[in-house]
Amino acid sequence: MEIRAGEHELMEMIAELDRRGAASELGYKDLPYVLKHAVRWDRTVAKQWVENAALLSAEITPTGAELAPKLPATASAAAEGALSVEHVKVVAEVMKKLPAEAEASVVDFAREHEPSAVRSFGRELAYRLYQDDPEPRDSDPAPQVNDLTLDWRGDLLKVSGTLDKITGAKFEALIDPLAKPRPTTPGEGPDPRTRTQRQGDAFAELIDLMLRADQMPEHGGEPVTLTLTMRYDDLAAQVGAATLDTRERVSADQVRQLACSAGIIPLVLGTQSQPLDVGRKARTFTAGIRRLLVTRDRGCAFPGCDRHPKHCDAHHIQHWADGGATSVDNGVLLCRHHHRLIHHSGWTVKMANGIPIFTPPKWLDPDRRPRRNLIHAF
Repeated sequence: MEIRAGEHELMEMIAELDRRGAASELGYKDLPYVLKHAVRWDRTVAKQWVENAALLSAEITPTGAELAPKLPATASAAAEGALSVEHVKVVAEVMKKLPAEAEASVVDFAREHEPSAVRSFGRELAYRLYQDDPEPRDSDPAPQVNDLTLDWRGDLLKVSGTLDKITGAKFEALIDPLAKPRPTTPGEGPDPRTRTQRQGDAFAELIDLMLRADQMPEHGGEPVTLTLTMRYDDLAAQVGAATLDTRERVSADQVRQLACSAGIIPLVLGTQSQPLDVGRKARTFTAGIRRLLVTRDRGCAFPGCDRHPKHCDAHHIQHWADGGATSVDNGVLLCRHHHRLIHHSGWTVKMANGIPIFTPPKWLDPDRRPRRNLIHAF
């Protein structure tokens, strides 16, 4: 009971922080991100606490008037310590389909039962309240949409999807001519591939054609490319493996073959992984520098972030306008959210022994202990 009452007090504090616009003052996008760093909650958990706090706390109008909470009976029971955070979440969920006068009944049930039972009670109550209502008119069919699923399974990428009839017809028109059986020859005989295998090979050929196209959209500041990274000594000796953008590895002989393809960028490193540096010739990071940042950072460098390189921008550690060079040593990969955070909050970043090190603001860590991203370090 005391623990739940303490949870309610914490929610009141969170609601007050939200009312005062604490996230904006601290340079954060929203309050859940503040809680993620301050309390080390997952963002989904932090978001749920903020939502619960908004439901259970009184609203203050611009004129200073105080309005009752959106779920007053739930707020009262939570203040007593009768409901947990999970109870509040489920009560709010079931009340979306119930009239306001049903809240007291749902809360009375929640006082005596676990959250899963409250969810079932809410569904049953909604059925009993509305079972005599006329059946709803059949809704209009949903518009056709395209969806595509990419699922890595070991060394293989499983591709599955659904296309609307227009897009499907266009895709089939592209695949069909590439999927024709190879002509029968005295040396090889007839094409041994099944239809599905021919279509798979046609899809692979279509990808190569697109990589060679000169009108592909840019991604991350450069035309769509695939980068393979490996050490020069390994490539010369045809040993070891190269690393793809996806962190998958391919053999050295495959690298030699792929390096001949347009849209494939072989990034060969010296023994010291020498960086490319164009000094202050350019304000924006060149494709070459970005590839080296991808090789070093392997994704967003902010502590705890697991975003891949394709979702990241290159950031000047010392701003270009302040004399900072456009170079690997003055650059760091950051996802869109953490790029904004570095520009607008008390977080700072600097390089130490070739590794980006981040320092939190004093309100988050009075000792301002340096941190680094260990997720991409393995």
